[in-house]
Amino acid sequence: MLTGTGDCLLCPTPVCPGNGALGDILVHSRRERRFKCRRCGHTFAATTGTPFYRLHHAPELMILVLALLAQGCPVQAIVFAYELHEDTVRAWLERGATQAQHVHQHLVQSGSIDEVHIQADELWVKLRRGRVWQALALAVSSRLWLAGQLSVTRDQALIDRLVQQTRACLRHGHGLVCVDGLASYLSAFQQAFRERTQCLGAGLWRLALPSGFLLGQVIKQRRGRKLVSITRRAVVGTLEQLQARLLATGTATLIHTAYSERLNSTFRCSWAHLARRSRSLADHEATLVAGMYLVGTVYNFCREHASRRVEQPDQRRRHRQRTPAMAAALTDHRWSVAELLWWRPPLPVS
Repeated sequence: MLTGTGDCLLCPTPVCPGNGALGDILVHSRRERRFKCRRCGHTFAATTGTPFYRLHHAPELMILVLALLAQGCPVQAIVFAYELHEDTVRAWLERGATQAQHVHQHLVQSGSIDEVHIQADELWVKLRRGRVWQALALAVSSRLWLAGQLSVTRDQALIDRLVQQTRACLRHGHGLVCVDGLASYLSAFQQAFRERTQCLGAGLWRLALPSGFLLGQVIKQRRGRKLVSITRRAVVGTLEQLQARLLATGTATLIHTAYSERLNSTFRCSWAHLARRSRSLADHEATLVAGMYLVGTVYNFCREHASRRVEQPDQRRRHRQRTPAMAAALTDHRWSVAELLWWRPPLPVS
């Protein structure tokens, strides 16, 4: 990840006048792997600003452990296989999750996602004592995971936070939203997607939903574990408009939440604490939040999605595999877990 000259590094000092332009970073100590900024005179380690800062193990081991955690490997198995302390693995999880959250905030929640079909759903997760609800939102066209929130109760506050985080990812509000029968989604999406249309004076604006915004709901009625009936209704727009939008995006012909339910299944398979029948239950909600960001970011940037591949008849390979982040035009290649953990957010130019 590092070159011998340090030209690929940026000065981590926020007040640095150059922020590490080409030639500004010099080698200060090869033995300690420290660099010096010629502009501000500060020295810093090669791992400053990364999860590997002051790490007492090899970075490759931490990368391997986090990759295993993001693929559903229980903590106890990693502790046994690599002879690590359980607290060490959990500390690495917190570091990796913090890094993943920074990547998600800078790249996904930057308001640059051009999406026309959004789905949201929630699932319950068992803890050692009690359970919590985890709500997730998905951009269907790219299969990009957009937002996630956890709460002890499945209430309006949980859905409001999820929808606000989802809206922060999108470039516009002219999309189709499909949700399940939870009534909290209806008011939350309509409230968050309203836009200013007319100034009424004295800082007052008239708010209204964008002309292309559509909202559909799927209500499933069950008797015990048996599905009895399915009701599909158009909350904003007409059924014909919703079906036309679904046909245009090639995602379905009827209102559904299958893609968000499939995302829930992916998270359950990729994070050991989410398994329905498991001895690897989490003790605290913070562990689930850390796993959500680690699994979600690895899913977005590091895992190829079979349905997002594109044909390239002029190349040796007929298809080009893509990750959800590639399909959403956030990156031009599949990231490795090492690249995800070494990624540094760009510093503001002073």
